[in-house]
Amino acid sequence: MTFPKPEYSRGQVNRAGEILRAYAQSTEPVSIEQLDEWDWAYKVLANWRACHNYPINTFQATLRSRLKSIDSNATVAQRLKRLPSIALKLKRFDGMQLARMQDIGGLRAILGSIKQVRRLEHVYRDRTFQHELVSWKDYIAEPKDDGYRSIHLIYRYRNSKVQSYDGLLLELQLRTKLQHAWATAVETMGTFLGQALKSGQGEGQWRSFFAVTGSALAHLEGSPPVPGHESLSRSETFLRVAETEAQLNVLEKLRGFSVAAEKITTEKGHGVFHLVVLNSADKSVSIRPYAMTRLEQANADYADVEKQAQAGEPVEAVLVSAGPVEALKRAYPNYFLDTNEFVAQIDRVIQEAKRPPLNRTLSRRKVVAPK
Repeated sequence: MTFPKPEYSRGQVNRAGEILRAYAQSTEPVSIEQLDEWDWAYKVLANWRACHNYPINTFQATLRSRLKSIDSNATVAQRLKRLPSIALKLKRFDGMQLARMQDIGGLRAILGSIKQVRRLEHVYRDRTFQHELVSWKDYIAEPKDDGYRSIHLIYRYRNSKVQSYDGLLLELQLRTKLQHAWATAVETMGTFLGQALKSGQGEGQWRSFFAVTGSALAHLEGSPPVPGHESLSRSETFLRVAETEAQLNVLEKLRGFSVAAEKITTEKGHGVFHLVVLNSADKSVSIRPYAMTRLEQANADYADVEKQAQAGEPVEAVLVSAGPVEALKRAYPNYFLDTNEFVAQIDRVIQEAKRPPLNRTLSRRKVVAPK
């Protein structure tokens, strides 16, 4: 199996990023000349993104090995960043260079508790590792304003024997199941609202809802609240969740989004990689498996689906490796519009908010972390 290698210089990659940024920022009709330029930029991006398959594949093996003694039930997944997400990031950060974007190749570990997340974090930060830790963000101790919580470790891949990939940047995310449930709900709601809630954009009422629910879930996990909610007690936070949810009717909306089993089509064949394509118009999902030897075809098919999305079709795609299909659903429930875990936890929060004050006080001793 031959993994894709860089076909363009870093300068060309950055030039492609500038073209994609201009395309994302422009409101003018695209000329034929501009379209040709954009096609070139997209080819450069597709190759640059595909090159991250090799380093994240080797990182995944290490991650699974380190998880064995910490959480044998953890979910592990790897993915290549979607074109819309890359374009949006280039648009939001004017000085961002495509060749220096840190999360084009990403891995994720979803563990059962914050304690387990911390143990894994310390394994990576304290043990000798051949790859260079470039930066580290603790969004659990210091959550983002929008409610996002996780640990981010950014590495520069080091491998003198395979110098084609030497220096590529990778992002490793460590999060709990509760944090993952919140992030899934944000992405799912953003899909149907047509708003980039994941990137901190969209209507204020929705951003406020996810900020306060992020803080409520932080209370359930015994971790610091989201900025702007520090002055609220647990009960006050839960009451605010109940009030905001009643205004927006969020849980009913999310329950109606879930993809029915008969709408999930899985093509036959063994797959190390899977191309997951969500059609939000008819709420259907197709899963295409690819053996390791067909990685080049997987990358090409991924690019084709993204071009359909750019042309206006209501599709979202992601090329991932997460093991069997059931593990795929756990790692990327947003592509199956599955927010059941988030709905269950917020329903728990609302029910506690509705209890009389004395009962709420007594119930705190009985709250346990979600399984």
